[in-house]
Parts: sequence; structure tokens; C-alpha cells
Amino acid sequence: MIRLIRIGDWLVILLAMVFVGFLFAETGHAGGARQVLIRKGGEIFAEVSLFKDRKIDVPGPLGVSLVVISGGAARVAKDPGPRQYCVRQGWLRNEGDAAICLPNQVSVELLGGNKRYDSLNY
Repeated sequence: MIRLIRIGDWLVILLAMVFVGFLFAETGHAGGARQVLIRKGGEIFAEVSLFKDRKIDVPGPLGVSLVVISGGAARVAKDPGPRQYCVRQGWLRNEGDAAICLPNQVSVELLGGNKRYDSLNY
């Protein structure tokens, strides 16, 4: 079977592999988050550095949500919402990662140089 593949075929296969590697490097992963954007009720509440450890209380309609920034990552540690989806989201590390607490109208998003787009990833 290998004898049926000619030099031109190997060249096309090699070029395709290089192209796929290039696409993965450009769009396949994220990183480089530098800031944390915290929104309250759709408006910007705070925009802070991801590299300074701190705890931020964000008031919302149901109570106070606690956002913790530590070690280059951020998370919602406490939220008064009933289902705790944003708390279960865990640590956000890459740019474009987000945790949204809908009942309390609080969201946390990591920002960096380039935005990731879900439509290209899925």
C-alpha cells in the first residue's frame, strides 16, 4: 500500500499537516489573560489586574458576590444565587473565560490581547 503513495502525495500530506499545525497555533488555544472585568447589572463594576491577589465584594440584587483573584486566576467564591453555577465554574485562567451569576446580575470575565470566539471553537 505504501508503494502506491508517490512523492507528490507525501508532499501534499506534509503540507496539510503543517497547515493544521499553523491553524491550531493561531486559533486552537488561548492564554495571555491580563485583566479581570467584573460587571454588575450589565455595567462595568471593576477592571483590575489579574496579577495582584485580592478579594472583591460585588453587591447585587440578591446580596454580595465574592470574587477572588489569586495566582493569575480568578473565580466567584461566594454567590447568594440558588444554584451556584458561577461558583461551580471554578478558577478562570485563560482570556475569554467567564463566570456569570444571572440571578445576582454579576459576571466575571478575563481579558487579554486577543478575544476568543466560541463560533470558531465549536
